[in-house]
Amino acid sequence: MIWKFINSGENTGKFNMDFDIELAQNCKDGEAYFRIYRWKPYCISLGANQKYEDINLEKLQNDGFEIVKRPTGGRAILHSEEITYSVVIPVNAGFSSTEIYKMISLALVKGLKNYDPRLNEVELESNQPDFAMLLKDPKGVACFASTAKSEVKYKGKKLIGSAQRKMNKVILQHGSIMCGDFHLNLVDYMNIEKSEVPKLKDEIFNSTIDVSSILKDKVDYDKVIENLVNGFEEQWKIKFQKEEVEL
Repeated sequence: MIWKFINSGENTGKFNMDFDIELAQNCKDGEAYFRIYRWKPYCISLGANQKYEDINLEKLQNDGFEIVKRPTGGRAILHSEEITYSVVIPVNAGFSSTEIYKMISLALVKGLKNYDPRLNEVELESNQPDFAMLLKDPKGVACFASTAKSEVKYKGKKLIGSAQRKMNKVILQHGSIMCGDFHLNLVDYMNIEKSEVPKLKDEIFNSTIDVSSILKDKVDYDKVIENLVNGFEEQWKIKFQKEEVEL
């Protein structure tokens, strides 16, 4: 298996999602991709089956932010102070989708621990929530209101949210590594009852965490990315080929 690493930098939500889809559509047998990217401007992404009506589009536009649909499932995420990753790997690579999900999470954990030993308590979630029930609740609109099995957490709080989808002959998985706390502002853009806003803000605040808040220090994004790459190579026992991106 030839593994290729791409750092595509900061781009719009449409560019980022189109790039993931293009990788999935053009990935050949015997090759796989690990991509790192960020969002400029900040952007809300919705799960493939989520409705735009869940979001106050006028306020989002007035604040200079974007909205986009993800090819994967899940719920709304405000992509802001984060490092986003995607992995594309053929289904015939010898791993089940569950194994891929867990191995990616373990690779990300290794990278974060290598970045700073104060992140040594980062670990995987062992329980799976009832998402059907969550979606009936107002907080179910927000992705970071709950943690799925094998997602990455710190002292019980969600640190990395990930989603996965089989697309033809490959598996696409992507996710958000929270580096700052601006994602908490998602609630301000959700079309929910005003009475639910304080409750949901508290829910997300109490169930999520970010690297900067853990370390009580600014995040060196380049250094985090370098360590994530090394952690991935270590976990998967591979060596990346670096791919240049024409923007």
